[in-house]
Amino acid sequence: MAVKELTRTTFQPQDLKFRVLGPLEVTHLDSSCTPTAPKVRSVLALLILRANHVVDTNSIIEELWGEKPPRSAITTAQTYIYHLRRLFDRQVGESVDELFITRPPGYALRISPDQLDLNDFERLTKKGRQLLSENRPADAAQALSEALRLWSGPALANVSPGRLLEGTVAHLEEERVHAIQLRIEADLQLGRHRALIAELRSLVSRYPLNEWFHGKLILALSRSGRRGESLQAYQALRQTLDRELGLAPSPELQKLQHDVLSVGSSA
Repeated sequence: MAVKELTRTTFQPQDLKFRVLGPLEVTHLDSSCTPTAPKVRSVLALLILRANHVVDTNSIIEELWGEKPPRSAITTAQTYIYHLRRLFDRQVGESVDELFITRPPGYALRISPDQLDLNDFERLTKKGRQLLSENRPADAAQALSEALRLWSGPALANVSPGRLLEGTVAHLEEERVHAIQLRIEADLQLGRHRALIAELRSLVSRYPLNEWFHGKLILALSRSGRRGESLQAYQALRQTLDRELGLAPSPELQKLQHDVLSVGSSA
């Protein structure tokens, strides 16, 4: 995606919020500014995720129509920007000249960092990671839980992504999973093994090939005195990996299984 960074960010309408961690949503006070037309939503999503950078028109066209755009693609893209301007001008009640910027070779959305939920998520995740590295698991768990509460579903759940947004959505999901892992690690350091079991069972169901989640479920069950269920969880993972990928569990998980067996045999 070709982008050019804007050098200043002065337009900051109060209470105008952009949310991408779930369905795309834009609100101003109690009013929704979320476009209803699917392709207009896609254009807005692209501009939000590259906020304060110029997104060139060719990138917008590629996102909307892929390798086979219509002859009217440039004009149609301009029309979508026009619809966005009208929507925000009507809902926000202020001039949007400094919100939607036209600057060759494309367009930009100028907002401040605290207007976008993704920025809050990244800030809190970074804070949680730092606190965890400082051996402050309780504070880390609090920050990471706050970050994860910003999510209300899959990123851009009401947008049909093209190639550009598809890659971004996949990256955001990876970031969400990483934040979950950090928060679980903090909880494990706090000895909350039993309380995590139900959540970890749900996570291994949602991400059946994620060995990290399986490993923490095996560990939580074992440390909760549920050795038999812990070994069953390992066997379930082994069968899934063999069936889906033709692979065995990682050496780390094989060692974990051995440790669980050793604890049982020495008890």
